[in-house]
Amino acid sequence: MLRKVLVLAALLGLAGAPALAETTQKPIDEQHWSFNGPFGLYDQAQLQRGFKVYKEVCSACHSINYIAFHNLGDLGGPYANPKYPNPNDNPVVKAIAAGWPRQVPDINSDTGDPIHRPATTADALVPPFPNDAAARASNGGALPPDMSLLVAAREGGPSYVYSIASYNAPTPPGLTPPPGKYYNPYFSGDVSGSWTGAGAAPVGGFIGMPPPLTDCKVTFDDGTPCTTAQEAKDVAAFLMWASDPKMDQRKQLGLAVLIYLGIFSTLLYFSYRQVWRNVAH
Repeated sequence: MLRKVLVLAALLGLAGAPALAETTQKPIDEQHWSFNGPFGLYDQAQLQRGFKVYKEVCSACHSINYIAFHNLGDLGGPYANPKYPNPNDNPVVKAIAAGWPRQVPDINSDTGDPIHRPATTADALVPPFPNDAAARASNGGALPPDMSLLVAAREGGPSYVYSIASYNAPTPPGLTPPPGKYYNPYFSGDVSGSWTGAGAAPVGGFIGMPPPLTDCKVTFDDGTPCTTAQEAKDVAAFLMWASDPKMDQRKQLGLAVLIYLGIFSTLLYFSYRQVWRNVAH
């Protein structure tokens, strides 16, 4: 009976309903990353540059709710320093928290009144909006996603973020984005309904974010050239760290375990040979 219903539904769909357009997107621009592979680790200088891009550009709209200021000084983090095993003592991390452009909403313990105070290393990175409604109101109804796990949640990972963020070419002639939307070939969608040009519509979709980066929108303290591509790659690496801040520690522990198992197996083998050397097999 169920099979008959499915066949009937398919026939009705073919006869009376238009087929849905297929979404398309340009293949992502795959990049080489220092943290790729079983022995790859984060590049601390790149994480510092990426954090600066996030702070000066992305943090105006996007939160990173799962990262606290002290995490920036953790082992493998952008500002890790062996002199400060407790990242809460790291003066750079303290300065970043104290100088964050938005204060932390809190409650006055004496009066119970709502207040705002400077951030401390124990606080999460203060988001740009107090709630989702305020975020939507400031972005034409679109809700900027939290970036804590953005890289882990997107197919292509950091290369996908790099591709989206580095694209800043003009909209193709003949394509008219809806109000508040912007064309990006790496964003999955269907733009055929807004296409009036000759030939097939371009691949890609409309995104609620304008091209976020331009050459030298952020200048780097270490003298790295501030190209759009470099800014996009560095912020993608930082967001990879934000989604997996313990990766360096995990890989280093895994390597130590492999070395231990190798030594243990060797000792076990020679012990076996020694114990059973006079026993016929």
